[in-house]
Amino acid sequence: MHSLLSFFLGLLFGLGLIISGMSNPAKVQGFLDLAGHWDPSLALVMGGAVAIGLPGFTWLVRGGHSLLGGALQLPSKTLIDRRLIIGSALFGIGWGLAGICPGPALVLPGAGQLAKGGIFIVAMLAGMLLFSLFERLNRAS
Repeated sequence: MHSLLSFFLGLLFGLGLIISGMSNPAKVQGFLDLAGHWDPSLALVMGGAVAIGLPGFTWLVRGGHSLLGGALQLPSKTLIDRRLIIGSALFGIGWGLAGICPGPALVLPGAGQLAKGGIFIVAMLAGMLLFSLFERLNRAS
C-alpha cells in the first residue's frame, strides 16, 4: 500500500510540475531573469504551493509522524554554516544556468525531453557521488 501511494503521490507531483510550467527550463529561466523579460507566473505557483503545504506540514510536525504512520525524517541540524551557504549558492547557480532542479529533471524524460533530463540526472548523480567521496575523505583525515 505504501509503495502504491508513493507512486501516485509522485505522479501527482510530476503532473503538477508539468502543468505549472516548473519543468520547462525556459519558463524557469524567465522567472529568474529579473533584469530582462521577467515571467512572474512561477511566483504564483510557489506561493500557492507554500500556502497549501505549510498548514499540512505544520500539522504533520506536531503529530510527529507521517500520514502512513512512519517517522518524519526532519533535519536535526539547524545551524546556517559555510557548507549550507556554499551548497545553496551552487544549487542556485545551477538552477539559474540550466533552468532545471532535481524534481523537474526526473519529470523531463517522461515528458519527452530525454536528453535534457538525462544529462541533468547524470550530472546530478555525479555531483552526489563526488560529495560522498569528499565526505569520506574528510572523515578519514
